[in-house]
Amino acid sequence: MADSWALEGAWFKNCNCDPGCPCDFNQAPTTGQCEGMFGMRIDTGHFGDVSLDGVRWACAVWWPGRMDEGDGHLVPIVDESADEEQRQAVLTLLSGEAGGTFFEIVAAVCPHRREPVFAPIDFEFDIESRTGRLKAGEVIDTEVEALRGIGSSDPYRILVKIPDGFEYTGDNQEAETALATSLKVRGGDQLDFEHTNSHSSMAFVKHEGQVPAAA
Repeated sequence: MADSWALEGAWFKNCNCDPGCPCDFNQAPTTGQCEGMFGMRIDTGHFGDVSLDGVRWACAVWWPGRMDEGDGHLVPIVDESADEEQRQAVLTLLSGEAGGTFFEIVAAVCPHRREPVFAPIDFEFDIESRTGRLKAGEVIDTEVEALRGIGSSDPYRILVKIPDGFEYTGDNQEAETALATSLKVRGGDQLDFEHTNSHSSMAFVKHEGQVPAAA
C-alpha cells in the first residue's frame, strides 16, 4: 500500500456541449471549443499511506478545440478541509506524475495550469435520480437534473458505455447522461464562462497506480 494509490468514488463531467458529450464519440465540441469542469468525491482512496477517504476535488477546464488537440487551460480546486498531505496527493495525481491513464491524459492536454485553489467544495450526487450539484469555492457552481422526454416531464435515461475507456472506469464502465441546468466557472481569462441546459456525465469511477519515488 505504501507504494500504490487508488481512488473510488462519484464523478461529474459537465461541459458546454449539447447533452451527449461529443468527446465520448471522438467528435468535435458542439460549439467548437470545450468549456467545462470535472470533479470527484473520493469515497475510498489512499495515496501511499495517506488516506483520501472523503476528499473532494474539482477542475475547471477550457480547450480551444477538441480536447485531444491539447493547448488546454486548467485550474485545480481541492476541498479546504483536506490536510496538507491530502492536498499534495491530489495535486500530484492531477499532475500526471503518479500515472493513471486519465490523469496522464489530462496533464498532456492541459499544459496551461493555474495555481491550485483550496476552498470549500459542496458535492451532492444522486445517480439514481441523475441529480446533483458541485460548488467549488467561487470558481465552479453547477447543478444537474435528469433529462426529460420531448414534450414530457418524465425522466429520460441514456447510458454511455465505453469498454476499456480511461474515464468511466467503474465496474460497469458506463456513465449516466444528464442535464447541467447551470454551469458557471469564474477562473479568469479563458476559464470564465456560463452555460445552461448543457451536458453532464455522472458515474462511479476507479483509478489506481504507483506513488512516484519523488513523492
